[in-house]
Amino acid sequence: MSMENRIQKGYEYAREAYGALGVDVDAAIRRADALPVSMHCWQGDDVLGFEGAQSLSGGIAVTGNYPGRARNFEELTGDIVFAQGLIPGAKKLNLHASYAIKGGKKVDRDAYTLKEFEPWVDFARERGLGLDFNPTYFSHPMMDGDLSLSSPDERKRRFWVEHGKRCREIGRGFARAIGQPCVVNFWMPDGTKDTCVNTQAFRARMTASLDEIFEDRSGLDLAPCAVESKLFGMGVESFTVVSHEYALGYAIKNNLTACLDTGHFHPTEMVSMKVSAVMNFVQTMLLHISRPVRWDSDHVVAYDDELQRIMDEILWNGLEDRVFIGLDFFDASINRVAAWAIGMRNARKAILGALLAPAAHLRAAEAGGDFTRRLALLEERKTLPLGAVWDYYCLSRGVREDGAWLADIKDYEQRVLRLRS
Repeated sequence: MSMENRIQKGYEYAREAYGALGVDVDAAIRRADALPVSMHCWQGDDVLGFEGAQSLSGGIAVTGNYPGRARNFEELTGDIVFAQGLIPGAKKLNLHASYAIKGGKKVDRDAYTLKEFEPWVDFARERGLGLDFNPTYFSHPMMDGDLSLSSPDERKRRFWVEHGKRCREIGRGFARAIGQPCVVNFWMPDGTKDTCVNTQAFRARMTASLDEIFEDRSGLDLAPCAVESKLFGMGVESFTVVSHEYALGYAIKNNLTACLDTGHFHPTEMVSMKVSAVMNFVQTMLLHISRPVRWDSDHVVAYDDELQRIMDEILWNGLEDRVFIGLDFFDASINRVAAWAIGMRNARKAILGALLAPAAHLRAAEAGGDFTRRLALLEERKTLPLGAVWDYYCLSRGVREDGAWLADIKDYEQRVLRLRS
């Protein structure tokens, strides 16, 4: 029996199994396929960007030296195209400002315009991709140590305020050019290595900077802006200016998008438990899906219980039109293109898993006080044939199924990636 026939038979069995629980599998596939997931460009080149940086600063580090790091626009976009051929579903591409294409011009981040990103716009149009964007508040001479928008050096603080304004303009340009919203995410690494005794001064400067960046409220429908928190980073272990409480408070007060990064919390905190809580107080949310290992290490996204629970919270609560989903990890110890494929496939698999769950039965049991049935259904859900539906979904979209795609990666590594070493 051919692989296609085996997948078809597995799918027929899965449709019956899910159908017995009132789940329309075909409808679940269509919904899962249509929900955009933003793929981050920086996995392909270890977050170095195109400005000539040879190392990172601002609490960020990428470990490993696997062969094949992309070194320029052509190599990075080639890797993105190949990776996306292994990933089903609607996709966006997430860029950092440090990936500007300057063409030899001397233009700095405080003066970037859409022109420096026109090759990315052309690429996205050709591939049918949406675009998201991020100001790059790290790895730059104008960083005041680990400070940007909260710097007491007025010259440096002004540089970063202008950078934020320019990035908002670029995001609006992306949205107009592509024809869909561009989420512009603000993450600043500002903080101190050791005990800070005037935390309010740093936060007052941060607030003044952000207030100036967001004083112009136009274009937020085209380019919604998010503020991302962080627990700590290397070199800023003791105090982080934009903590979770600060970022969430600022977003609520100023009617901005709240960003929750799954790695930017204490190890025992579960972001899935925060989704519905936060969504009661903001109109939109950006979720950065990562995988922390003890701390914010940004490992490749795995298909684990927390990832599934996050997607459950989004889909079961009907929040998919208000929550933007993007990935954020970087690993140079393994094949970088495979890392994209693994993370993006797992995110899509969890979306499909949420839509295939017997959520109506689970909620009916809960509403009726039948907690025994609720627990039994939650446990039985774990062994329902999601894998059979996933393989059929991949096959129906011309994407290699689990167990088959890695051979394509290995071939690409030998033909393309290893020639870069």
